[in-house]
Amino acid sequence: MSAKGQEWFAPARPDLLIAAGQRGQNAAAIATLLDCLERRLPVHASLSGIRPADDIPAPMIYCQSSGSGGRVKTIRRRHASWIASFEVNRVLLGVSSWDRYGILGQLGHSLSLYATMEAAHLGAGLVVLAGDNPQAQMQQLGDTRVSVIYATPSQLWRLQLAAGSGGLPDVAHIICGGGKLDDACRDGIAALCPNAEIREFYGASETSFITLADSRTPAGSVGRPYPGVNVKLDDSGRIHVASPYLFDGYAEPDLPDLPRDEAHLGTGDIGRLDSSGNLFLSGRENRMITVADRNLFLEDVEATMRDAGAGLCAAIAVPDPARGNAVIAVVEGPADDELAARLRRACRDRLGDHAAPRRVMFLPRLPVLASDKPDLAALALLVRTEG
Repeated sequence: MSAKGQEWFAPARPDLLIAAGQRGQNAAAIATLLDCLERRLPVHASLSGIRPADDIPAPMIYCQSSGSGGRVKTIRRRHASWIASFEVNRVLLGVSSWDRYGILGQLGHSLSLYATMEAAHLGAGLVVLAGDNPQAQMQQLGDTRVSVIYATPSQLWRLQLAAGSGGLPDVAHIICGGGKLDDACRDGIAALCPNAEIREFYGASETSFITLADSRTPAGSVGRPYPGVNVKLDDSGRIHVASPYLFDGYAEPDLPDLPRDEAHLGTGDIGRLDSSGNLFLSGRENRMITVADRNLFLEDVEATMRDAGAGLCAAIAVPDPARGNAVIAVVEGPADDELAARLRRACRDRLGDHAAPRRVMFLPRLPVLASDKPDLAALALLVRTEG
């Protein structure tokens, strides 16, 4: 504790790093992170690496949002905001110093940095595999007997595609954030990690955990509020949250804070709560479009395409003089006319004629952000460039 009573983060043991990637490429970042924490310097994590944010001791963390909203933002938060959830997860997951955490993404992204610091706080071993291909990650996760994996849906999708005939029987917990797992990916990961409890959380870099879903969660829901979180919806279904896990604000001076209502922070998402407190997301407010005078969430189109076998995909809106907007689907993989027809039919049957993609584009690999989410801005530019 500091003189002001602020909570400081300190690793439970110095020898937490077990593996740093095939080429040891993540060792320097982990060493810098531990050095900042030992000297009580604020941590600044980005795609350029990890460095002290300042030379004045402060219990602060700076990390980057995914950029899925079109601009990567620097999140500023106190150590205490993460320590609070570390302690929740210690009990919730039953993790201890016997566990080993597998980190698949870049430490500049908040999910990977969070998982790294949770492992250090709980005294667990750390296997950081950012920069390795999925086949190499699979091999190292097995060799080091990782028991806890934090990942995005895209990372899990690529991992299970790379699995071959191998498996990861030592994995006991998979915590997935940054998007919704489709049934095919969930089934693939469940087969790959037969002893794992798969939990999905809904949250953001700014809010950390909001809800948590597990095997008992109703289909289509993102779960009930995470311990310590209060969720409320306004009359339009806009989601607001209050919790000990919220960020302090953005580091960029030109960025306004998210809308706040006393203790509650607006997420920019729209949803509904059922009578048992399970949250169902409709989508991002800024991804709702109008097609032929009907509202459509692009997330619904993406979910429908994944359920129809698209795998990694994205839905992009383009202006249409007659209908307001039209949907273009982008799918990772070789051109497949039969799959394209199936995707259009699935969207039409589930969501209506207005939701059927006008065109289905196939790319060898979708452009992704540091979080491994599809880079929607890059895809929108590509779609509009190609007409």
